[in-house]
Amino acid sequence: MKQLFVAAVAALGLTLAAQASAQDFSPAIVFDMGGKFDKSFNEAAFNGAERFTSETGIAYREFEITSSAQREQALRNMARRGATVVVAMGFAQATAVEKVAKEFPDVKFTIIDAVVDLPNVQSVVFKEHEGSFLVGMAAAMASKTGKVGFVGGMDIPLIRNFAAGYVEGAKFVNPDITVYQNMTGTTPAAWNNPGKGNELARSQFDRGADVVYAAAGGTGIGVYQAAKDSGKLAIGVDSNQNYLHPGTMLTSMIKRVDVAVFNAFATAKDGTWKGGTQVLGLAEDGVGYSIDEHNRSLITADMEKRLEAARADIISGKITVTGYSN
Repeated sequence: MKQLFVAAVAALGLTLAAQASAQDFSPAIVFDMGGKFDKSFNEAAFNGAERFTSETGIAYREFEITSSAQREQALRNMARRGATVVVAMGFAQATAVEKVAKEFPDVKFTIIDAVVDLPNVQSVVFKEHEGSFLVGMAAAMASKTGKVGFVGGMDIPLIRNFAAGYVEGAKFVNPDITVYQNMTGTTPAAWNNPGKGNELARSQFDRGADVVYAAAGGTGIGVYQAAKDSGKLAIGVDSNQNYLHPGTMLTSMIKRVDVAVFNAFATAKDGTWKGGTQVLGLAEDGVGYSIDEHNRSLITADMEKRLEAARADIISGKITVTGYSN
C-alpha cells in the first residue's frame, strides 16, 4: 500500500508539474488590419493558432489591430502580461516589433512578412512570387480572351511581388497576354475595402479580362463577387478560398501562414524556437496553389500537369522567378 501511495503521489506530482508547465507557457498573436476573419492572411494565422490550441489544450492571447497606433501598445501589453512568444502579423508591425523586442529581450517574437534583425526575433518571409507564378500560368491557360487581371491591396513592394510573379507566370504560358493591374490604395484601409475591390475587378472585366487574381486581404471578397456576378473567374490568395464561390474560383495561391504561426508556438513550447530569418518558397512547401472539390472541374489534367512541371522546374532552378525589385 505504501508503494502504491508513493506511486500515486509521484504521478500526481508529474501531472501538476505538467499543468504548471502548460500554464507557464503563454503564446500570443497580434493580428493586423483586416481582422482575424478576413478569409485571407489574418484568418490563415488564426487557423494556425487554433490548431495549436486544439492539439495542446493551451489557450493563446490575441489582439486585432484597428489602427496603426495600436501595434506597439498591443505587443508591449502581451509581453508585460507574461507572453512567452508573441506572433506579429504583417510587415507593418516591423518597427513596433523591433522596439518592443529590445525592451523585452527574454520574450520571443515571431514576425510574419518582415525581417527584424534581433536575437529574440524570428522573421518568416515567403516567396510569394513563386506561388503567384503558378497561378499566373493557370490564369493564362484558362483565359479565352488573352487578357487577365490583378487587384492588389495596399501598394507596397510585398504586393508588387505577388503581381510580378503573376505576370511572369502568365507570360510563360502566353507571351502576348495582356495583364491589367490595379492597387486598391496606399493606406492600410486598402486591405478591407470589398466595394473598391469589386469596382476595380469590374473595370478589368469590362476591358476584356476573364480571370482576375486578388492579393488584397478582405478587399478580395469584392473581387470574387464581381467575378461571380460577371460570369468570369477569380483567383484567391493566402488561404484556400476556392469554397467562397465554387465554379468561379479558378484556384487560390496558398501561403502557409497557418504553418508559420503553429510552428512559432510549437517550437517556443518545446524549446527549439530559433531567432533569425526563414524564407519559405515552393521548395519548402511555403507557397503553392490549391485544387479541391470546389475547383476540380476548372483545372484540367493537362493544366495540372503543366503546373506541376513548372513547380518542379522552379524548385530545381531550371525556371527562375524574378519577382519584384524596387
